[in-house]
Amino acid sequence: MSGPTTKKSTNFVLKLQLMNTRHILVASFASFSSLLCGQNIPVDFEPTGFGSTWNWKVFENDYNPSLQVVTNPDTTGINTSPNVARFDALQYGQAFAGCETQHGSDIGSWTIDNSNKIIRIMVYKSTISDVGIKLVRYDNWSLGEIKIANTLVNEWEQIEFDFSAHIGNTYDQMVIFPDFTGRPADRVIYFDNIYGTEYMAPPPPPPAIDSATMSLPNFFTPNSDGINDRYQPSFQNADWGEWSVFNRWGQEVFVTDNLSEKWNGMVQESEAAAGVYFILARCGSIEAGNTVEMKGVIHLID
Repeated sequence: MSGPTTKKSTNFVLKLQLMNTRHILVASFASFSSLLCGQNIPVDFEPTGFGSTWNWKVFENDYNPSLQVVTNPDTTGINTSPNVARFDALQYGQAFAGCETQHGSDIGSWTIDNSNKIIRIMVYKSTISDVGIKLVRYDNWSLGEIKIANTLVNEWEQIEFDFSAHIGNTYDQMVIFPDFTGRPADRVIYFDNIYGTEYMAPPPPPPAIDSATMSLPNFFTPNSDGINDRYQPSFQNADWGEWSVFNRWGQEVFVTDNLSEKWNGMVQESEAAAGVYFILARCGSIEAGNTVEMKGVIHLID
């Protein structure tokens, strides 16, 4: 009798162990799945992103035309992405007409904390009106929407919503109110990049590089009175320069490639004769990539 009883007891213990192991595995898998659950963001409506295949439900908008994913109407502004959402706010729809994600399966389930309390959305609207965002719990409880009006029309604008008051709350649905106002006619509103990164304007382009310029004075008086005693072309924005002076017989009486050097009216340690001289000058800017060439007449006056 002891043999069969022992065998049955052993089988019973093994079954209990197997059941416990199975329960542990199931519990572990559930815990692991919960870790994987989170936000599906940013909502960018691109084929490889989030939002374009979600079950968006339009509500309180007359006959509730579907939310559409369309080509971006303006890629020249802050939003250069190919695809965006289009919401047709109808004249006979309610002021609070909007669209919402499906509970849980679209944007996922997440808890508001310091890392995700700021929600940004880009909008393209033809009029100024409130844009609203509401977060909803699995049982449809909500603290209500936050509304902020756009400030620009006919161009993309990023609006930032602060959900700091919601920290600690867990949600699984987002509701968008693109045009929270009464309207005298149908309106088309585009929105994109929900929970996107903050747009940072590119730095302004560097100032244009000034090209080298030059002018040639036409006289000087090297008489040692301290006034206009030396001759030099007037260079502006030049990195280099060279110039030569010739007498009436074509003889070179002065030459330099130093931007700061001036002619003192001397020729081979003797004073040059008063009269007319000729100048050939070149200068340029390496950065701007330009070269200036000029020729002129110099009157040397005693």
